[in-house]
Amino acid sequence: MGQTNLAKGTQSGRHITFKMIQAANSEIYQGHLVLINRENPIQQSISSGSLLPLSSIPAIHTLRDGMLLEQNCLRQLTKLLEASDGINDIVAVSGYRTKQEQERIYQSTLAERGAEYTACYVALPDRSEHQTGLAIDVGKLSKDVDFIAPAFPDTEVYKAFKQLAASFGFIQRYKEGKEAITQISCEPWHFRYVGYPHADIMERNDWCLEEYIDTLKSHTYNNGHLLFEDDRTFVEIYYVAAEAGAYTTIPLVLCHRSHLSGNNRDGFIVTAYWDKSRRAHV
Repeated sequence: MGQTNLAKGTQSGRHITFKMIQAANSEIYQGHLVLINRENPIQQSISSGSLLPLSSIPAIHTLRDGMLLEQNCLRQLTKLLEASDGINDIVAVSGYRTKQEQERIYQSTLAERGAEYTACYVALPDRSEHQTGLAIDVGKLSKDVDFIAPAFPDTEVYKAFKQLAASFGFIQRYKEGKEAITQISCEPWHFRYVGYPHADIMERNDWCLEEYIDTLKSHTYNNGHLLFEDDRTFVEIYYVAAEAGAYTTIPLVLCHRSHLSGNNRDGFIVTAYWDKSRRAHV
């Protein structure tokens, strides 16, 4: 992305300064907030350089050797396991999968457990979040772990993991009561990294990722940002629709730091972070 110029304008009745950046429209299909489901398949594979082996964190238990995760996802998973005291009781069951691996899992589950079960719990190739490296299945560490539906009870360290997940950028992707939207049955073991504060916002509002992506489309640059505040930071979140052609010009409010993610549909989500001490002087 290349910066083009600085400008001034108004948003929600206040004067702001922003810079314009150019984003390639191919980036619509990248980022921590990409929506992957039956209607929104993967359009762009994750680069191998963005993946890290779970073996780089020796304390993490894994069901199989060679597991990979997107690097930010792995770092935050490690912190979440430590914060929940689950490092010795929780096993990482499944992380990043190639399209070929997802195809094998889908076909084997279909053969072993039938079409109805497979439709509820296994995504079709290119419709699986596991292919992004941003999804992790976790389970209770035991001798026998079900690869497709690992046990992950709502007690002890497992409950703590669920309660703390949003603080580290994770959502339980498929919750009870959201099946009509996600088209996947409740999976207490499947967690998706979306980053903070997005996970916290979704948790507070009981939104699944589909609902959150839809909600953000009404929070455009000129139509009221979605605001979030905690003890350390103030965050502004807004949506920018992709323009025709190869690039989109995105207004970026001047802030302490920012993050740009595609939604895997039709545009970009800007997350602008303000350090509170610095913001007081802006």
